[in-house]
Amino acid sequence: MNLLYFTKNPDIMKSSSLFLSLLILIMLSSMNVYSQNPFIRDQFTADPSARVFNGRVYVFPSHDIPAPEDFARKDWFCMEDYHVFSSSNLSDWTDHGVIVSQENVNWVNSATYSMWAPDCIERNGRYYFYFPANVKPGSGRGFGIGVAVADKPEGPYTRQPEPIKGVVGIDPNVFIDKDGQAYLYWSQGNIFGAKLKENMLELDSEVTVIKEMPAKGLKEGPYLFERKGTYYMTYPHVQNRTERLEYATGDNPMGPFKFAGVIMDESPTGCWTNHHSIIEYEGQWYLFYHHNDLSPKFDKNRSVRIDSLFFNDDGSIRKVIPTLRGVGVSDARGVIEIDRYSSISEKGTSTEFLDPTDTFKGWKLILNAPGSWVKYNSVDFGKKKTGSVEITVSSSTGATLLLRADKPESPVISEVNIPAGDGWNTVSARVKKLKPGVHHLLITLKGEGEVEIDRLSFK
Repeated sequence: MNLLYFTKNPDIMKSSSLFLSLLILIMLSSMNVYSQNPFIRDQFTADPSARVFNGRVYVFPSHDIPAPEDFARKDWFCMEDYHVFSSSNLSDWTDHGVIVSQENVNWVNSATYSMWAPDCIERNGRYYFYFPANVKPGSGRGFGIGVAVADKPEGPYTRQPEPIKGVVGIDPNVFIDKDGQAYLYWSQGNIFGAKLKENMLELDSEVTVIKEMPAKGLKEGPYLFERKGTYYMTYPHVQNRTERLEYATGDNPMGPFKFAGVIMDESPTGCWTNHHSIIEYEGQWYLFYHHNDLSPKFDKNRSVRIDSLFFNDDGSIRKVIPTLRGVGVSDARGVIEIDRYSSISEKGTSTEFLDPTDTFKGWKLILNAPGSWVKYNSVDFGKKKTGSVEITVSSSTGATLLLRADKPESPVISEVNIPAGDGWNTVSARVKKLKPGVHHLLITLKGEGEVEIDRLSFK
């Protein structure tokens, strides 16, 4: 829902009292999102800044929107506000709503829709949200970086009246070292950095160009973290035509840093940007990044993803291969979207949008060759016996699906007979010989036929 449309519509605003009451209820409400990659599926999101606060993962992304009528550049990035999302299991995400909008930041030029990649950090029980935007004409040139402060990660946030003095650029990133010193990094072709005062609102040193390798090519989106005494400066870099994620290492938060490797290669589908963050949560490291999954023909509308990240014994980062399955354990009693698979057969298995005109409805899986299969990892079947499975399917030919746990050679736990028909139907079948606990799920097409699968769940 675009709340700003309502605030700009005079006919609706005539009933202002009723409207404002409704608006407050909408803004205060939270919405649960259940999915894998991309893990936000009801809106476009990009530039995910992930943080662990109070044992929970919070993600502060930017928010891509389709260009409105008053935005001149229909082929460019268009962002007007920020949401915050949180999860305790990396599978089920709560949208806490809008925390900052260009309409309520006095110094922002709202005609530019330029609320790009943000960041957030906690200090002394308060949460500091940093965001870039174009400044109003007459207030300077280019991008400033503002700060909003809250007592809880989900807000409400109080916006500072002016951007941080001495900072011109985008993609703020904040890091607090073990000695308590805070640093602000940002980009403007190169990557810049400076110390922050303890109030987290002002610079406390001269601005420095962060010296790192490679020296040539656009670098942006800095994200610094420390592990075992090594400081990792990570960033998107245009080595060829599109951005790949790289990192450099050093022994000081301000560098110099030495180029160390590639975290993620360029997008295989040509998405021009990538932007990321890296966190450790419950003993595992994760890479948050974005891709244009829900907008394959327009890479200015992007969607956020997560994949696991691993280190070698020498501290180097293993390259992350993007997945559709993502991370987290799926609840068998919830919705399993099998199209976000872990692996598929070489022939006879594919995915398509359920509705190409509304990609937020998600995808469907298609099996159309004997023996074609799909595997979906890490499903929690709980501690009690599983009695049945319900699958939302469509098949004009009729088909039979075989379900197994863990391995292709494992016993069949359910045989689902799907009658021929038009449109989507929910088909049920008994489940047997399945032990409680976490299992991988395999689905195979038995014999001839073609079937489309939307989702399934176990009872």
